[in-house]
Amino acid sequence: MLRFAAGAGAALLLILAGFFYWQSLAQREDGIPRPPPQRIAQPDGEDDQEGPAPPPSADSRTKEQRRFDRADKDKNGRITLAELHQPRRRAFARLDTNGDGRLSFEEWAIRTTTRFQEADRNRDQQLTRDEYATTAPRRRAPARRQNCDC
Repeated sequence: MLRFAAGAGAALLLILAGFFYWQSLAQREDGIPRPPPQRIAQPDGEDDQEGPAPPPSADSRTKEQRRFDRADKDKNGRITLAELHQPRRRAFARLDTNGDGRLSFEEWAIRTTTRFQEADRNRDQQLTRDEYATTAPRRRAPARRQNCDC
């Protein structure tokens, strides 16, 4: 019988401890300050009212319409083959180092060859693990979101 009473007492103590812990968490959450209200400018010159700022307007064009507009370089509502080739011509011209209009394997692989030569510090035409680690692509920093109070 003594074991039963000790077990019931221990259970009650655990329940009370859990209840007080739960209450302490609830009190901490209430202490978070609320952000100050933003002011909205009225278009007709009236006094500002307090309240949340209006959301920014979204682009009404669909993704496919935006893609079409990027490809339509002369903005005439039609895409010609020359307009589709334009970005590829620039990329080809960067690779065609001798300007003969033909792309050899060496011209195509110039970036890889250059990176290999830069990484090969001891000039033995082989990369060790440490040398190869320097060729890893650089990761871009994530774009920062701008909080604009416009």
